[in-house]
Amino acid sequence: MGRYVLRRLLQLIPVFFGTTLLIYALVWAVPGDPFAGKCGERACPPDYIQFMTEKYHLDDPWPLQYLYYMGHLLTGDFGQTFGGRDIGEIIAQAYPNTLKLALVGLAIEAVIGLTAGILTGLRRNGFLDNLVLVSTLFLLAIPTFVSGFLLQFILGTQFKIINPTVSSEVPFHELIVPGFVLASISMAYVARLTRTSIAENSRSDYVRTAVAKGLPQRRVVGVHLFRNSLIPVLTFLGTDLGSLMGGAIITEGIFNINGIGREAYRAITTKESATVVGIVVVLVLVYLLMNLLVDLLYAALDPRIRYE
Repeated sequence: MGRYVLRRLLQLIPVFFGTTLLIYALVWAVPGDPFAGKCGERACPPDYIQFMTEKYHLDDPWPLQYLYYMGHLLTGDFGQTFGGRDIGEIIAQAYPNTLKLALVGLAIEAVIGLTAGILTGLRRNGFLDNLVLVSTLFLLAIPTFVSGFLLQFILGTQFKIINPTVSSEVPFHELIVPGFVLASISMAYVARLTRTSIAENSRSDYVRTAVAKGLPQRRVVGVHLFRNSLIPVLTFLGTDLGSLMGGAIITEGIFNINGIGREAYRAITTKESATVVGIVVVLVLVYLLMNLLVDLLYAALDPRIRYE
C-alpha cells in the first residue's frame, strides 16, 4: 500500500505542472490590456506601465513568465495582483467560503442522491422509481442559474423563508439552499448511478448465493449488495468535490458569496493571470488528492482490490 501511495504521489507531479502550464497559457492568450481601468478613467502613465511591466516580467515570453511564477509558487509565494494585494491572502479569505459551500452541496448530493438511488434500485418499476426518474430528469434539464434564481425569488423574496443573499460570515445554515442549487445536477446523477449499480448487482451470482444461504435481507443488502454498488458512486462523489468548487461561480454570484469562484471571475475579466493560476492550483490539488483518496477507499469497500 505504501509503495502504491508513493507511486501515485509521484504521478501527481507531471499532472500538476501540466495543468498549471495549460491554464497559464490560456489566461495569457486572453486578449486585452492588463492595465485597462487600473488608473481610473484615465490611461495609465507610461512610467507606471513600464514599471509594472518590468516588475511582473510582462515583456518576456509567456513560457519564461510561467517559469518565474512557478519558481515563486514552489516557495509558497502566490505573488501579488497588479494592485499590490497578496494573492495568497485572497485565496485564504475566499477559499473557506467555497469549501463550505462545496461540502454542504456534497452532503446534500450524497444523502438525497444515495437514498433515492437505493430505494428505487431495490424497488424498481414502482411509483417511487418513476417519481425519482422524472424528478432527476427535471433537475438535469434545469440550468443552475435558473434553479438558483427561482429558489432565491420564491424562498427568499416571496415567502421570506431564507435570506436572498448569504451574509458575510457565511454560516452553514445559510448555505443549505445555495448548496442544493450547486449540487442539484450532480444529485440527479448520483441517484441514477446508484439505482443502476444496485439494479445490476442485485442480479449478480454472489447476491443470489447469499440469498440461497439464507442470510437476512439486511445483511444481503448492506454487506454484499450495497458495498459493491457503492464503488462507482464513490468515484463520482470523490471527484465531484473539486468540480463543485470549480463550478461555484454562478451559485456564488446569485447568492452573493465571496468565494474563489467570484475571485476567479474577477481575475479573468481583469487579466490577472497570477490570480487565476493560483486559484486553479488550489483546485487542482484538491481534485488530485480526492482522486487518490477514492482509490485508497476502494480496498476498504471491495476486498478483491489490493494495491502493491
